[in-house]
Amino acid sequence: MAQTLRELTNRLLDSYRRYYNITIYDDEKLPLHALCEYYEQAEKYLISRKANLWTANSEEFIFLYEVPVLTPELFRTCLEQSRTEGMKLANIGSGHMYTYVTPVFICGSCEPEALQALKKCSIHKTFLFSFHGWLDVRLAACQAADRSIITNKAGKCMKKNLEKILFS
Repeated sequence: MAQTLRELTNRLLDSYRRYYNITIYDDEKLPLHALCEYYEQAEKYLISRKANLWTANSEEFIFLYEVPVLTPELFRTCLEQSRTEGMKLANIGSGHMYTYVTPVFICGSCEPEALQALKKCSIHKTFLFSFHGWLDVRLAACQAADRSIITNKAGKCMKKNLEKILFS
């Protein structure tokens, strides 16, 4: 049974709804369908909250793209849009630990050049020699035609979860 792109997108959004703040975009000209934002703060204090020992802020921004065919040009455009918007959303500073910018492409099929570019993509940025944390770009492409998920090296940790959510 072949699933439509919208069904796969909705299934993924339903699983994220509990943990992420989701903004849906309905612009037909843009392939961006949704932005999912996740924020977490961990801290340790001594006796009272005023004696804070450390704070670690973590955040993830998932840019969910829905495209019939992923081309190399479309991949580069969406990657650059995600990276720049993710940097704008990130709260870099004291206490920041990491930010993940995660473009996820739900597509019918992918051109081989786009898949090669996705697999080879490696974007890692540190802030103030890692004292203010780092940013990683994790990528995933979910092909509905052959029910496969392709990731870059940083996104390998997402593959098993995406397969479970989308194709179980």
